[in-house]
Amino acid sequence: MQYTPKKTKHKKQHKGKKFNAISPLNTIEIIKSGCVALKSVDTGRIKATQLIACKQTINKIIKKLGRLKVNVIADTPITKKPLEIRMGKGKGAVDHWVSKIKFGIILFEIETSSTLLGIKALKIAQSKLPLKTKIIFE
Repeated sequence: MQYTPKKTKHKKQHKGKKFNAISPLNTIEIIKSGCVALKSVDTGRIKATQLIACKQTINKIIKKLGRLKVNVIADTPITKKPLEIRMGKGKGAVDHWVSKIKFGIILFEIETSSTLLGIKALKIAQSKLPLKTKIIFE
């Protein structure tokens, strides 16, 4: 699976604190001229499969006219026990991987000559994400 770490210190981790309560550390917009970017306006979690779906749709639209840069990686494992299993007997197996997203983080950047094509690609990618996002361009 793409966008998951190849090696981790521990197989299973805690999910961490409630992510909606975490305030942003820095919301600096680092964008080069001729770049179109997708910035998060909300906090939450994005699955690795959602990141892959966004990457595929963006690449399908921009083709060879631009370059895509993905700034997030799904590095938190989420475990789940099988159905109809009784309580106890330890923690379940890893079900999927998740990326914790804070407010103001740039998720995707597209370097392209035509900004209209980049905006079109990011609008479709926005619909595939569970968070509120904003398109930034210069």
